Amino acid sequence: MSRYLVLLPAPEAEWAALPASEHEKGMRSHVQFHEELAAGGHTIVTGGPLEPSERATSMRPDGAGGVLVTDGPFTETGEQVVGFYLLESEDEADLRAACRRFAARGEHIELRRMSE
Repeated sequence: MSRYLVLLPAPEAEWAALPASEHEKGMRSHVQFHEELAAGGHTIVTGGPLEPSERATSMRPDGAGGVLVTDGPFTETGEQVVGFYLLESEDEADLRAACRRFAARGEHIELRRMSE
């Protein structure tokens, strides 16, 4: 069984400005994605939305053995990872098909297989 990470990048400010009807449409798309994953025998290990990037903390090596810590928001990026799914699947082709259908409904996703 392989594990896959589905990242959900989106421009936070644009999403926040959308009307409630668009948020509801997005929620229905996620529910449909969950149903399609279950029907294909794929397992959602965990997943969910992330807090806004303004609450994120970036930690990078400073080159001198220490750490450079930067609190969000990170305005240099147009999109932020706003949520994720960690999935298990034995059928990558079917999983990719479910992800393509999810994306076709207006979702921007990044699918990555975890290294074993």
